Parts: sequence; C-alpha cells; structure tokens
Amino acid sequence: MHGLSDKRLKISIVTISYNQGKFLEQTILSVINQCYENIEYIIVDPGSTDRSREIINKYSDHFSHIVLEPDAGPSDGLNKGFLRATGDIYGFINSDDKLLPDALHKVSEFFKNNKHADVISGHSLIIDERNEILRKCYSNKFSLKMNAYGACTLMQPSTFFRKDCFHKTTGFNIKNCCCWDDELFVDMGLNGASFHIINEFLSSFRIHSNSINASGCLDQETLEYYDRKFYKIINRKKEGKDAILSLYYKLIKHIRNPSNLIEKLRKR
Repeated sequence: MHGLSDKRLKISIVTISYNQGKFLEQTILSVINQCYENIEYIIVDPGSTDRSREIINKYSDHFSHIVLEPDAGPSDGLNKGFLRATGDIYGFINSDDKLLPDALHKVSEFFKNNKHADVISGHSLIIDERNEILRKCYSNKFSLKMNAYGACTLMQPSTFFRKDCFHKTTGFNIKNCCCWDDELFVDMGLNGASFHIINEFLSSFRIHSNSINASGCLDQETLEYYDRKFYKIINRKKEGKDAILSLYYKLIKHIRNPSNLIEKLRKR
C-alpha cells in the first residue's frame, strides 16, 4: 500500500457486464488487485446468458454492490451503478477493458494534489483478444469546441471525475447507445468542469470482433450523435464551412499531441 493518502479519497468504479464472460474475469482482477485500499466496486449485469454471472458470483465478496436487474442499455446500467456509488471519485470500466497496475493510486494522488481538477484523463494501451498491445492511444486536452469538430478524444477507461461533477449532470443519456461516455463528458464541460490530463497510462482498451468499436454496428447512430452534439455545443446546425474547420481543428489536435499520430502511423 502507498500510505495514508490512499485512505483520503474513496474511488467508486462501475463495470457494466453483458455477455463478456471471455474477458470479464480479467476486468474484475484488474480492479480488485489495485494497490489501493479505498475502492468501492460496483458491477451491473442485466441478464448475461454466458458464464458472466458465474464469474460475478466467484468474486462477489469483492463487490460493494451487485446489480442484477434488467435495464434499458449501457447508459441505464451505468446510471444504476452510480446511483449506488458513495465515493469521492468516480470511474467506469467496461467488462472487456482493464485497469493497469497502480492506476488508482496515480488517480488519487493527482486529485489530491490538484484540488481544482474535476475530470482527469490518462492514456490507454490498445489491446486485442489475446492481450497483445496493438498501440498506445493518448487522451487530448479537453475543449468543447475541439470536441464538437471531432478533434478531442478522452480515453474512457482512463478518465475519472469527482462525484459532484457527475451529479451536476443528469447522468448518462439512456437514449445514447453509441457514445454515452462522450456525451457525459460534454455535459460536464457545458457545466463548467475543469478537465486535466494525467500523463500516465492507466488502462488497456480492448478491440475485438464483438466490441462496438470494431463491429461498426452503430455507425449511423454515431453520425447522428455527432450532429446532435455539434448543435448542443455550437448552438447551430453544421454548415459547409464546418468540414474545413473540422480538418483545421484535427490538424491542431495532431500538432498539440503528435504522439498519437506517430503511434497510428508506426503501427498502421
């Protein structure tokens, strides 16, 4: 353990689980094996039909809350989980991703030393089904305008936020089935949250054949969300000039954070 500082901030982690039994145990172990004392771990499973429930039962003593009830999708499940959270700091990790060792200690130390920070984002390792590292992926400094133009990425499993920051929003939009994490961060930004980058790799983000990111099954919903988000931030519909502005802001993104572009080019 890292001493008294670990006891000062309680960190609530929510995992939503649905038929990811192939990876779920790795996710759970990555949380409960953290070298950090004050963790509240909440898991939500609306009705998995694979071996997920068996795995949850195996580690039941490590969960503060187990929510086994139907929900209206991932966003609704996360809202159910955070409804039970009592920590100072919140985070959520999907049932196919993993926290890296010592991640929560680093998160606690950053919040303790940066009391004005509301949301912090670290970086992630992109891994495949066999846990092989495909490349590194870096979070960008958050900006509402950059986000509106598709030029701002926060690695979700490496992003953590203060309890009060979450409760100033209405939570996750249960109608959003593709980018519920991004919409939450936008809502936090619109409420004046202070975003910061912690220059640490905090999680592994998994890409596999059944993941939403790899399947492309929600491409149309994603495009519709981007249009809706643009209007929410910029207060108007997209115009012809915005395609050029999007390229401009994406160029700025790469200039400010060249590591991500270099990784993409190097790893193809």
